[in-house]
Amino acid sequence: MDHLLSKNQKKFKLLLSITSMLTIMMLILSINAGFIKIPFDAVLATLIGQGTEQNELTIFQFRLPRIILALLVGAGIAVSGAILQGVSRNPLADPGIIGINSGAGFTTVLYMFFFQQTAFFKGELSVFIMPLTALIGAFGAAILIYMLSWKNGKVTPVRLLLVGIGINAAFGAGLIIFQMKMEPINFMKAIIWLSGTIWGTNWTFVLALLPWLILLIPYAVYKARFLDALSMGDEIATGVGVPIEREKRKLLIVSVALAGACVAVGGGITFLGLIAPHISRLLIGSRNAKLLPLTAIIGALLLLSADTLGRVIMAPVELPVGLVVSILSVPYFIYLLLKTV
Repeated sequence: MDHLLSKNQKKFKLLLSITSMLTIMMLILSINAGFIKIPFDAVLATLIGQGTEQNELTIFQFRLPRIILALLVGAGIAVSGAILQGVSRNPLADPGIIGINSGAGFTTVLYMFFFQQTAFFKGELSVFIMPLTALIGAFGAAILIYMLSWKNGKVTPVRLLLVGIGINAAFGAGLIIFQMKMEPINFMKAIIWLSGTIWGTNWTFVLALLPWLILLIPYAVYKARFLDALSMGDEIATGVGVPIEREKRKLLIVSVALAGACVAVGGGITFLGLIAPHISRLLIGSRNAKLLPLTAIIGALLLLSADTLGRVIMAPVELPVGLVVSILSVPYFIYLLLKTV
C-alpha cells in the first residue's frame, strides 16, 4: 500500500512538472504571438530589462496582462467545473453549460447597459465592481437552478443538467433583449465579451481577479476530502460523518464565486470547466487533493493555448477565446452526453 501511495505521489509530481513546463513554454510562445512579431531573443532580452522601448510596451502593457489573465481565468473556471462535478456527481456539470456563466453575464450586461454613459462605468472602480456584479448574477442563477432541480428531497444529476440548460437559455434571451437597446459600440463590446474573450489588457484587471483565486482555490483544495466523500454519494458521506448540506453549500459557494469572478473578465467561456477536470481525472484519478491542483494548471494551459491560437489563426483578426474553446471541446461534450444520459 505504501509503495502504491508513493508511486501515485511521484506520478502526481511528474504531471505537475510536465504541465507547468508546458504552460511556461506556451507563455513564451504567446508573448511572440500576434500582429507584431517579436523574435525569441528579443523577448528574453525584454523580460530581463534589456529590450527596446517598443518591445517593453508591447510585452508588459499589452501581452503579459492578457496572458496572466488567461492563466487565471482558465484555472478558476476549471476548478469551478471540477467542484460542480464532484458535488452534483454529474460528469457533464460545467458553469457554462448549466447556466451559472450566463447568470453572471446577464447581470454584467445589465451593469453595462444602465451605467454605460456614466463615469461609474468608465472609471477605474468599474474594474473591481464588475466581478462583484458577475458574482451576484452567478449566485442568483445557482440558487434558481438548485431550487428548480429539487424534487422529492433531492437533486438528481440529469435534472440538474436539464434545468441548467433551460436557465441558460432564459438568461441568453434576456441578454439579447438588453443588447438590442445598447449603443452600437457597447453592443459590439457586449457581443465580443459574451463570446468569451480575454478583454482586460492591463494589470488592473489582473489585480481585480487575483485575490479571488488566491483565496478560493487553496480553500477548495483544503476541502478536497469532503468533496471526495460527496462524490461517492450522500449515504457514504453521511456514514463517514460529513455534514452533507453544510459542505455542499460551502463548495457550491466556492464554485460559483470562481465562475462569477472569471466570467467578469473572461466572458462566456463554456466547456473549459467540463474538459479540464476530465483530462485531469484520466491522468491522476479522482482524489481531489491531487485532481484540483492539476485541473487548475491544465485549465490555465488550455485557455492560454486557445487564446494564442485565436490570435494567430486569422491574424490580424482575433477569434474570441470562448469560440476556440467551444470548437475544440464540443466533440468531447457530445461523447460524454451520449455516454452519460
